[in-house]
Amino acid sequence: MKNNRQNAVLWDLDGTIVDSAPYHKLAWHDTFSKWGVSFTEDVHRFTLGRRNNEIIRRYIGSKMSQHEVDVIAEQKEEKFREYIKDNIQPFPSVLEMIESLASAEFQLAIVSSATIENIQLITEKLHINSFFNLFVTGKDVIHGKPNPQGFLTAASKLGVKPENCIVIEDAVAGVRAAKNGGMYCIAVTNTCPKQDLAEADKVVDRLDELKALMPIET
Repeated sequence: MKNNRQNAVLWDLDGTIVDSAPYHKLAWHDTFSKWGVSFTEDVHRFTLGRRNNEIIRRYIGSKMSQHEVDVIAEQKEEKFREYIKDNIQPFPSVLEMIESLASAEFQLAIVSSATIENIQLITEKLHINSFFNLFVTGKDVIHGKPNPQGFLTAASKLGVKPENCIVIEDAVAGVRAAKNGGMYCIAVTNTCPKQDLAEADKVVDRLDELKALMPIET
């Protein structure tokens, strides 16, 4: 019988577990407006799956000090938490899938550019924080997605080989990061159209289209 402790499912958070994109969009719009920068739809698409540092340096100020960038990033995240705290909505079947995978003894991790405060707020509100073995945030790595460092860090800390990991993502940068890390990737079209996620091994419109996650061969 397969030992599922040797396998891991690595989840993105925003746009995969929860429908948070509208609240990130509002928070970024407020932040960009404060600096007199236009927050266009193209800019919004770029933000999906990206780290705050990268977004701020690209669009608000490339020559800002790290302290200035950190202050802007924290202001944005405070706005996000203010917007979402009473509006946390999981995507269909996600909570049941997480609980089922944990019950089957898969190791679970969230690998996200989100702050630990955001992750804890959302997972505690949804009562799923106890199902996860590990949270990897943007501050735990040097390189953000599409670099695979976050996913590889999670695999290493869980003691699972990259080829024994399934990544569940919704953003182009996240899918590319998973594939760059040598992992199997399932992409869900919650925030991006199917054609943009074509690098994934499997693309679905809803996670409940998957009757079961096939165990990874070890």
